[in-house]
Amino acid sequence: MDGVRLAILNKRFEGICRKMANTLFRTGRSGVLNTARDFSCCIVTADCDLLATAESLPIHVLSGPDLMAASMKEFHPALQRGDAFLHNSPYHGCSHPADHTILVPVIDDDGRHRFTVLAKAHQADCGNSIATTYHGSARDVYEEGALIFPAVQVQRGYETIEDIVRMCRMRIRVPDQWWGDFLAMLGAARVGEREVLALADEVGWETLDGFATEWFDYSERRMVEALKGLPAGSLTVASTHDPIPGAPEGVRVNVSIRVDPAEAQIEVDLRNNADSLPFGLNMSEACARTSAMVGIFNALPHTVPPNAGAFRRIDVKLRRGCVVGIPEHPTSCSVATTNVADHIANGVQRAIAELGDGHGMAEVGGVIPPSCGVISGSDPRSGAPFVNQVFLGFGAGAAAPETDAWIAIAHVGNAGLCYQDSIEVDEMVFPITVKGRHFITDSGGAGRQRGGAGAFVEFGPVDSCRLEVGYVSNGAVNPANGARGGGQGAVARQYRRNHNGELVALDACAQVAVAPGEAMVSISAGGGGYAAPYAREPERVAHDVREKWVSPEAARHIYRVALDSAGNVDEAETRRLRAATAADSGARVQTAAE
Repeated sequence: MDGVRLAILNKRFEGICRKMANTLFRTGRSGVLNTARDFSCCIVTADCDLLATAESLPIHVLSGPDLMAASMKEFHPALQRGDAFLHNSPYHGCSHPADHTILVPVIDDDGRHRFTVLAKAHQADCGNSIATTYHGSARDVYEEGALIFPAVQVQRGYETIEDIVRMCRMRIRVPDQWWGDFLAMLGAARVGEREVLALADEVGWETLDGFATEWFDYSERRMVEALKGLPAGSLTVASTHDPIPGAPEGVRVNVSIRVDPAEAQIEVDLRNNADSLPFGLNMSEACARTSAMVGIFNALPHTVPPNAGAFRRIDVKLRRGCVVGIPEHPTSCSVATTNVADHIANGVQRAIAELGDGHGMAEVGGVIPPSCGVISGSDPRSGAPFVNQVFLGFGAGAAAPETDAWIAIAHVGNAGLCYQDSIEVDEMVFPITVKGRHFITDSGGAGRQRGGAGAFVEFGPVDSCRLEVGYVSNGAVNPANGARGGGQGAVARQYRRNHNGELVALDACAQVAVAPGEAMVSISAGGGGYAAPYAREPERVAHDVREKWVSPEAARHIYRVALDSAGNVDEAETRRLRAATAADSGARVQTAAE
């Protein structure tokens, strides 16, 4: 197949994924879908190899669709056209129970299974024992409470099996909202099925099979080329999640990498970590494997297609019964997509950075502050219950070798693909008011390339509403690390503002009641910087000060850049400051050597 035809067919498959995503975005009922866009659509082959993802969240799709499709085939060996399956089991390939996934096998006219299309959507409520899909303190899946569907059939002959619908409507706090999202996922998957069948009618199944084979081989060659450009070496780095119920000392995550450019192989070993813990932050296999792959792809050129062909050159070693490995039932994986997962991805990309300048990235800041928590209550305007995750404000991107951080990344596995909420829309739909939202000066890690800032958000209930906010904040004790001499990001904090304006500090993992007249104050973490701050160009520092990313004091004392009263660079004083810093650094290196 010539290169032009290969590229065209790749874009045709990507276009199908985008049509699925557009369907889900425009028809999803909950704000976490139709405002924040916390969903993904992808296509895998009949052999369960990831083929196309388009604009999906990396934590949803790099690994997991392959495992879920394999579970579907294992549990339902006689697949038929018109079948659809609901899957959210973290023990059978899903990311975590909140990510409901519809799988639809694409069957040709002869009854042969050709591809599987998947639509995965984070739910506002999935039946947990408390009104949140992030139950960080759950000791096991029973305390977590989520309904678990290991590739359960929900349609046969294109007709919905109402037993499953009745079960969900009885256990989910916002059944109509869930039903709307369920239909949106089904619609997205059916659009994918329709479009793959149409493409096959146009070019033939043999052409599509040949494309998949050659596209995987091409992707592997691109991965080989990228890995040959990385520095060789082995390194172990560690970072620690903050203390949390079930892990009072925090969770240390050890990440060992080995890069072999000569053989074009990269290995990530996560086996030297603690056993599964009695909390909701344990990894599912999909998230453990995916998080390592996210860190790798963040360190590679974006010309490497993220599919099963490129994955041939990646070896992620996991251990069964490990907090960052393969969980065993009834281990809770409620928060598997974010908190501890980010320490895996951060560790991989930071380790690659430490192997050589110009590679890898710093660490992204901690996630799930109250501004990205799950709000719930009863709307006094209608008397109806509401549950939804909000994305009111986040930052915390990691600095890269040549660029400053992507500002609004949300977390490393999200890759900046979720949207921040419109304040006006949230205030129209929910009985809340947002009193302030802005980025925080000096909160991004300093460096030659600057880390992303943290965000300040203050919000609370209106009228007589009693609001609950569930969150699992990280980064108050262990901030995001910089790479190659870059600075750490600022720490996270969360408070309740009482009626008298007093700020009361709150736990990092909590389900907090906010009464009328009170407010939740969320300060999210900043991301790490890359390389020494005094290597940043002075004019860029002056620009940072004008834009309020950096204060004049930090410009002088951290970046060693002096500014005059008009905000312009004082070149003579800056040269003096940086010369003194370089001399001091040289003296420290000499002392250490002696």
